[in-house]
Amino acid sequence: MPAKQIQTFHLDRLDTPIGTALLVTDDQGLLRALDWSDYEARLHRLLRRHYGDYVLDKVVAPKDITAALAGYFKGDLGRLNTIKWRTNGTPFQRKVWSSLQKVRAGKTSSYGAFASRLNVPNAARAVGLANGANPVSVVVPCHRLIGADGSLTGYGGGLARKEWLLAHEGAEFKRQRI
Repeated sequence: MPAKQIQTFHLDRLDTPIGTALLVTDDQGLLRALDWSDYEARLHRLLRRHYGDYVLDKVVAPKDITAALAGYFKGDLGRLNTIKWRTNGTPFQRKVWSSLQKVRAGKTSSYGAFASRLNVPNAARAVGLANGANPVSVVVPCHRLIGADGSLTGYGGGLARKEWLLAHEGAEFKRQRI
């Protein structure tokens, strides 16, 4: 039996208004993960879950990815749609992640409504779990799913980031009480 190939990815950091983003890319210039420096342990958990053993080399991320993210954070919200990404995951997870890109900036959906849109109306929890396992946050806009009452619910990068992202996009939601 041949030994399993260890995946090699590239790691770069990008300063944003909401913290330092960790960008994981591959040799083809595709984004494989985006998380936050204060959640680096989560990034490694997701990478292990999706790819098994891996190595991260410090390499500058492709300019098209960093330019698109910088543009998004400066207000050009459509720039996220130009970023090419690839993930592993179950077929259901990939279906959720792909469909999340159809929720336009400035709009939100509840987990239940989103599950119904996927023709699995009783799968709000499964949608939530897939959403929480999204390795390319912001680009695959998991922050756009909120509670049925408009409240913010879990976000892997923290609710303060979710609130900032939604406010940045002009979405309506119930603000957190501090």
